[in-house]
Amino acid sequence: MTPPNAPNESTRQLKEKVTHIRTLPVALRWIPGAVTVVLMAMTLDYLFNLGWLRFVTGLETQFYYAVVALLLPLVYLLWPITPALQQRPIPWYDYALSLATLIVGGYFVYHAEPILERGWAFAAPDTAIMASYAWWLLIVEAARRAGGWPIAVIVAAFSLYPLVADIVPGPIQAFPSTLEETAMYHTMSTESIMGVPLQAFAGLVIGFLVFGVVLQKSGGGKFFIDLAFSLLGHVRGGPAKVSIFSSGLMGSMSGSVISNVLTTGVLSIPAMRRIGMGRSFSGGVEACASTGGVLMPPVMGATAFVMAMFLDVPYSAVALAAVIPSILYFLGLFIQIDAYAARHDIKGLPAVELPSLVQTLKQGWYFIFVFALLVWMLLVMQREAVAPFYATALLLVLNQFSRRNRWGWRELGEALSSAAKLFAELIAILAGVGMLVGALSMTGLSGTIANDFIHIAGGSVPLLLIMGALTSFVLGIGMTVTAAYIFLAVALAPALIQGGGLDPMAVHMFILYWGMLSFITPPVALGAFAAATVAGARPMATGLQAMRLGSVIYFIPFLFVLNPALIMQGEPLQIGLVFVQALIGIVLFASAMQGYLIGVGRLGIGAVSEIVSRGLVLMAGLLFALPGGGMVPLSQLELFAYALAALVPAVLLARWNRRQARPRATTLTHPVDR
Repeated sequence: MTPPNAPNESTRQLKEKVTHIRTLPVALRWIPGAVTVVLMAMTLDYLFNLGWLRFVTGLETQFYYAVVALLLPLVYLLWPITPALQQRPIPWYDYALSLATLIVGGYFVYHAEPILERGWAFAAPDTAIMASYAWWLLIVEAARRAGGWPIAVIVAAFSLYPLVADIVPGPIQAFPSTLEETAMYHTMSTESIMGVPLQAFAGLVIGFLVFGVVLQKSGGGKFFIDLAFSLLGHVRGGPAKVSIFSSGLMGSMSGSVISNVLTTGVLSIPAMRRIGMGRSFSGGVEACASTGGVLMPPVMGATAFVMAMFLDVPYSAVALAAVIPSILYFLGLFIQIDAYAARHDIKGLPAVELPSLVQTLKQGWYFIFVFALLVWMLLVMQREAVAPFYATALLLVLNQFSRRNRWGWRELGEALSSAAKLFAELIAILAGVGMLVGALSMTGLSGTIANDFIHIAGGSVPLLLIMGALTSFVLGIGMTVTAAYIFLAVALAPALIQGGGLDPMAVHMFILYWGMLSFITPPVALGAFAAATVAGARPMATGLQAMRLGSVIYFIPFLFVLNPALIMQGEPLQIGLVFVQALIGIVLFASAMQGYLIGVGRLGIGAVSEIVSRGLVLMAGLLFALPGGGMVPLSQLELFAYALAALVPAVLLARWNRRQARPRATTLTHPVDR
């Protein structure tokens, strides 16, 4: 395995290929690292109130403008106008656009005080209006380059919506605004570009992204993989289970699905291939594990921080709410892999090839220590804004005492550059999506659209939930998860909360989970396609495998919306009972998906008996997991009775089939897709 302090060149190239980032000329490669240093200095000055850089951090809005002005020019240097030009030199017009973005952004930083004090969001001088037009266009184009055409089209359409709000049909009709008014509101109010998404990024996300990058570059990814291999590598289907464990831990701290796939996947996917798992199956496992990592506390993804801002709760509350759903998701994935390995008789790796648990812990104990510090500061001290900076500082200090992972100037430069690329990508998307929120706010539609959704659903809560799931799913396919979540948090969440009387945290988690499906659901399936690149598999086949393996994620959101005890809302006894009940349901559901139940064996022999057995076990799993009462017309006792009525015949049928089958020396093998 490649040492963590000397990243494999092919892995770096693979990341650039998947994310369409081009390599800067040698003379300019210092720029991303320098941007990260300046951004960190500004952020630390702002969060710790040091007072050293008051000329850019004195006003909150001035700091936000400075963040965008600093990062957005990088987008035009790093992302070409089309992916096909990724290998070409940077053209003159991208240099011009980058410089223009810096100048226009600097204008808003310089004038932040009069913008706030004189209300330029509603009446600005001509120069500011012209700068607003330029800023508007530059942000939309930056969002297109970093996030793709779907998000650019949606952002552009919604940002122009106030101009035609009076002529659009029915429910989405609202008060119109002029082009000047719209431009001023987008760029100089605190409800659009400078709104909640950007505020969450500047106040919370920066520190966690830096922590994730430092963790990866200091060997954290390799440590978690070695730890997983030493614990699980020898069991049946071991490398696939290693992928779950390592990607879950790494993803929970990096907060990026693609980065997670390309960090842990380059080691776990070849190991899965060695024990006989197919290319698309191996890629599907890694995609699901990396996607689940972003839903797993304590760090999760950028969307979770935005959620905390929307709900006006500490980030620790969001992290706690995500604990049980993430456990259920990973359990479903683990059971599917175990059932698949048992059904196809796939063994683990020889013990002699696996790293020593004692040696692994001896070399990387400080990663666990830093992880514990972060959790303690998040959950006990509730210092989420500064916790990642303390954790990062401690990690850097301890890492320098490690002979294997100690940084030199080269490693420092690579970490700073990697962080800048993450920052630039996210800031382009968040600034663009901010205009989407701003358009709804400007027209007043954000206050009325909830009632329109309730009216369309006829006041039916189940129908509202289905509408929410489908809308999140569709938007998640065409947009990034953060973009889809922000739009639905403004437009749909109030309808579910007001019209359905549902728990606000459960509703926002529901939207987040359904938006995450875009990473494993074709036709986009970004996580699955990145894993397919590593595995050398067909992207669509990998996406379909990921859908099947991660199928439990499609109904977990309904469980915690119907019973908020699954997101830690309720009495401890109630939470425990609902959790155990959901665990049983998830185990049965996942077993049915692969046709193998622990303690029973293969579910059916022959097409008809297998369909019947798996169908009954699947039904039993859903009935076990479903919370009774409320919107569900059956009591908990009745659901248990029906679940047992489905499960018992399935088990008896499976056992009867095994006894009736004629003994034959047939080895079940897995058809490896080449």
